[in-house]
Amino acid sequence: MTFHRALTLRHSATAATPVLVGEAALAAAEPELLRWLAGRAVFVVGSAPVLALHGARLDGLRAAAARWEVLEVADGEAAKSVRSAEALWNRMLAAGGKRDSRVIAFGGGSVGDLAGFAAGCFLRGLDFVQIPTTLLAQVDAAIGGKTGVDLPGGKNTVGLFHHPAMVVCDTSLLPTLPRGELRSGLVEVIKMAALLDLGLLAETETALDALLAGEAAALGPVVAGAAAAKIAVVERDPTEQGDRRLLNFGHTLGHAIETALAYGGLRHGEAVAYGILFALRLAERRGLDAGFAGRLRTLLARLDLPPLPPLDPAALVDHMARDKKARESGLVWVLPAAPGEGRMVSGIPWEEILEEIGGFLRDPFAAMCPDRV
Repeated sequence: MTFHRALTLRHSATAATPVLVGEAALAAAEPELLRWLAGRAVFVVGSAPVLALHGARLDGLRAAAARWEVLEVADGEAAKSVRSAEALWNRMLAAGGKRDSRVIAFGGGSVGDLAGFAAGCFLRGLDFVQIPTTLLAQVDAAIGGKTGVDLPGGKNTVGLFHHPAMVVCDTSLLPTLPRGELRSGLVEVIKMAALLDLGLLAETETALDALLAGEAAALGPVVAGAAAAKIAVVERDPTEQGDRRLLNFGHTLGHAIETALAYGGLRHGEAVAYGILFALRLAERRGLDAGFAGRLRTLLARLDLPPLPPLDPAALVDHMARDKKARESGLVWVLPAAPGEGRMVSGIPWEEILEEIGGFLRDPFAAMCPDRV
């Protein structure tokens, strides 16, 4: 028996995005997608590996389109550049794209970010659909309307909110993922669960080995639970002015690590895992229960993260200072305050950050610097 769940993200008084999750999600969405595509020029954005592995899953949609153009982009974070977006715009223009053309983002989080950004800007906005093929994209990146590309100096520094017409999270696509991609996606699940849904956190702890093995029976409910948790917070705060910022837990240092490594060496979720470990040090300094911090460290350790490459503390601080989430008053950190509860904390002195980074780089899984206990 296949698992399937239909969710809805209401992002304004008059607009909503259906989010379908499960092993049969693409089949369930097909009738509505055929209506949405009928008679339109359709631009499918995807990377060569994903198109080769799963492209045939879209064959049932092709007949409804007036034209079907496959726009191949780089795999992974390399796709998220202004140059890549410009190339998509030029190719859509040359192929006769119109205001009522359609875009399908078919791939991981980077492809979805790029395709959504390109769709949102081209001719002042084309409708698009997200069909995410990675765990990270299904639980997080494809949901909520954030799109964008990177600049050399910072991740996701150019972008816009552009909600998809539908998100189709077909979990039958996930068992082909390598263990590292599953691990990367599970970090995003842990991030949300720690601050928003302790039941999901417990489920992830219990099923972690099956999740890392790509077992469909374990993945379906966890993807649905994470999607529901994200939908709930996005509905409360569609444009990230308040509670939605909790979803940035681990991302302040995580993005700085990615930038310092030139978006290579660690997957996004892996960098975020290290960002979470660092945030726990700051949170313990501010009263977070050591037992809960230890629980999260133990769970992240079970993921068997790749080692943190050598990094310069001063360079990380410089990258964080240019983070897209920074305000004129400085950085706002997302820290756990208690199990299932997060808060935004500003005013942490740079001297403290630099000192903690030194200890963190020596032993990422340790608690805060001993002289601060």
